[in-house]
Amino acid sequence: MSEFLLGIDWGSTNRRAYLMDHGGRCVRRHADGVGMLSARGRFAAALAELCEQLAVPAGTPVVMSGMVGSAQGWQEVPYLTADVPLDELPRSLAKVAGGGRPLFIVPGYCQRGTNVDVMRGEETQLLGARALGQGDGWVVLPGTHSKWAQLQDGRIARWTTYMTGELFALLAQGGTLSALMAEGQEDGDEDRAAFEAGLALARERAPLTHTLFSIRARVVTGSLPAEQARGFVSGLLIGTEFVANAMDAGGQLAILGSPALTRRYRDAASVFGLDVRHIDPDEAYCAALARFFQAKVNP
Repeated sequence: MSEFLLGIDWGSTNRRAYLMDHGGRCVRRHADGVGMLSARGRFAAALAELCEQLAVPAGTPVVMSGMVGSAQGWQEVPYLTADVPLDELPRSLAKVAGGGRPLFIVPGYCQRGTNVDVMRGEETQLLGARALGQGDGWVVLPGTHSKWAQLQDGRIARWTTYMTGELFALLAQGGTLSALMAEGQEDGDEDRAAFEAGLALARERAPLTHTLFSIRARVVTGSLPAEQARGFVSGLLIGTEFVANAMDAGGQLAILGSPALTRRYRDAASVFGLDVRHIDPDEAYCAALARFFQAKVNP
């Protein structure tokens, strides 16, 4: 049995790695921009480079989650259906050939019916959240593609994905609002006021494309300072998620995200009357890896 397990959260643009020992402790961690898009066609080499950087012992098993298991990844792994419990993930891993050590990919989940959706990577964090004591209820995983997931009886009963982070980045990079968003400052009093104003506008449930344009109109007419546009857009987009889900959350919400995003979502949750629990994403991922270790993911 190996003394270590390397876990990799391998997304589209970023990669995070955690080397765990047999006691469930994370002894080394690493983050970089070698995501699926930049590693495509050279996954084995990218993994070998990572293992060298982290001084991973030879023969250490590797468990990978995220877009590495997509059709554009190292090896496409079929989705699990939503009726498969999260606790079954350690026994549902797909083996990967090559790489010079035991390699496994965590399958994602698909949801069919009236609300078709998929996830790759978030299921591992949700498994870790359960290991950290998260019970039934709603968990939001903010990010490029923010996910609101309802946990029930050890399963992901339903979830919905929002392109919030991606849309915010695109609006900031180019287009009508980009010049205005470049002037904004985060975390100041003006930003906080603008964020809350965006939340309030989201609660009016006006069409999103109209409300986004209205931000430019507010600046042009002098009713909104240009330096507040960035915070206003953030509040509007995040508020749209809460408008769609806050009633279902039943007053309680767990946020599984980075400190910066958690702060934004915690502020929004307060406006919508939700009590919040924060789950650290690194701790959740390591807790999930401990479950894989317990399932004896070894050659």
